[in-house]
Amino acid sequence: MLQLKRAKINPIMVPDPSNWWESKAVFNCSVLNDGKNIHMLYRAIGEYEDYVSRIGYASSNDGLSFIRRKEPSMCPEMEYESYGIEDPRLTIIDDDNYVTYVVLSNYVRNNPSVSTALARTNDFFSYEKLGIITVEGSQDKDVVLFPKSDGDGELGKYMILHRPSSWIGPEYNTDRPSIWIAEGNSVTNFVKHALLIKPEQSWEALKVGTGVPPIKTKKGWLVIYHGVSSEHVYSAGAFLLDIKEPNKILGRTKSPLLAPKEDYELKGDVNNVVFPSGACVLDNKLFVYYGAADKVCCLATIDLQEIIDYLLSDACAIGLGK
Repeated sequence: MLQLKRAKINPIMVPDPSNWWESKAVFNCSVLNDGKNIHMLYRAIGEYEDYVSRIGYASSNDGLSFIRRKEPSMCPEMEYESYGIEDPRLTIIDDDNYVTYVVLSNYVRNNPSVSTALARTNDFFSYEKLGIITVEGSQDKDVVLFPKSDGDGELGKYMILHRPSSWIGPEYNTDRPSIWIAEGNSVTNFVKHALLIKPEQSWEALKVGTGVPPIKTKKGWLVIYHGVSSEHVYSAGAFLLDIKEPNKILGRTKSPLLAPKEDYELKGDVNNVVFPSGACVLDNKLFVYYGAADKVCCLATIDLQEIIDYLLSDACAIGLGK
């Protein structure tokens, strides 16, 4: 059974009591490797009464040690962000850096509805906020964009993976929140939606959601995702999508690649959570960044070829009789 290897220095980022806006929790980080630096955006909490999230920035040249900026990188500014901005995911599209992030309709304690918004940045200092990109009322989060480049023959269209929690029932062919794939005619307009991944195993019985934006490999689009068990334990798995037809699943893990085991994953603001949200490839090794117990940022790694081979093996085969 394949497993991600936790970094010995975990957690790689913890709350900073001297900095009010990130003094309680820092977690669910996403990364982007531009070839020179590894840029990180992470969710930060500075108070528990209203639990309003902000987004911080950090950078690294080795993927292990990150230097944080003292000021928040993104703060609630727009009306649709009034109650916090959460769980950023980073993707490069046509040489621009895009951030998908969750916004709330009310304070966390009031059981708000959730949507996902989009922003664009070229310097991680200023952000052009492009508005909400998910369907109203769909309770949509865990939204990640596929990377795309000009002249990209494999994926010449805009695509996302997302998790609309209200899309359940016979008309949606799933009775639990699932991962969907969608096509769009622009980076903000996605209209063609199809069910992609449903909960199947016990470790993901309640729901599944995309964790890491798809990573392009020679064998397919690699996606690390999370599943939630009936005991509300969050674990990480993976699947591989066809390069030219990303709605085609080539392989999917049947058991977790990483499940809560260490104290920093078992105990925190939300116990028993491994929540993958960012990844990059360094020296042929996959670095997977995850939030642990909604409290700290952590890292786990694996050889890239090893996980690709595993997803293409019989152990992860998709189809009848396999």
